[in-house]
Amino acid sequence: MEILKVVNLTKTYGKGLTKVVALDDVSFSVKKGEFVSIVGASGSGKSTLMHLLGGVSKPTSGKVYIEGEDIYSLSEEKLAIFRRRQVGLIYQFYNLIPILNTIENITLPINLDNKEVDKNKLEEIIKLLGLENRKNHLPNELSGGEQQRVSIGRALITSPAIILADEATGNLDTKASSLIVETLKSFNKKYKQTIIMITHNLEIANQADRIIKLADGKIVEDTNENSN
Repeated sequence: MEILKVVNLTKTYGKGLTKVVALDDVSFSVKKGEFVSIVGASGSGKSTLMHLLGGVSKPTSGKVYIEGEDIYSLSEEKLAIFRRRQVGLIYQFYNLIPILNTIENITLPINLDNKEVDKNKLEEIIKLLGLENRKNHLPNELSGGEQQRVSIGRALITSPAIILADEATGNLDTKASSLIVETLKSFNKKYKQTIIMITHNLEIANQADRIIKLADGKIVEDTNENSN
């Protein structure tokens, strides 16, 4: 089942002699439950692609469909709601709320939606993340790896269609990075959670089921092509 479809996605900045093509006519699809790495050198377009997939910025042309929904046909208000419910974002620098503890940070998307938190699911996520003894800690009382696990919990709590991890291990040491990748893999296997992970680290990228390589705004390699 196709959960993400990207069609002729292009993003340019500036005009004329100052025009920069950050993403150049990119098309691909992702099936439910896939774990995909997007790799490329600095300036390859991978961060631009991540922002477009997450509805954070709009393309110059092209379409992004998530669960069949053309996300850029939505109004700003509806896109914000869709993004909160259907897209889980994990950032390099965690983006936790300093005055909220672990539980409050994880459940923030649910509370913003004025919905009831599923206590059983919350406890299961806390346990799988190994944060049982950190429930009431503020972000500044947690290690970098623990903060990133909190941000993973926040991304997972809404059972989103896709999780987008933008250099999720880029700010961590080798041991913490390995734990984060193993955590993502476990949720991918246990819940069939679709994950798209941007990384410049090929060792980490190779942990995914599929690798899409970008260069100069174009897809230059997709390890899934020969299996379709």
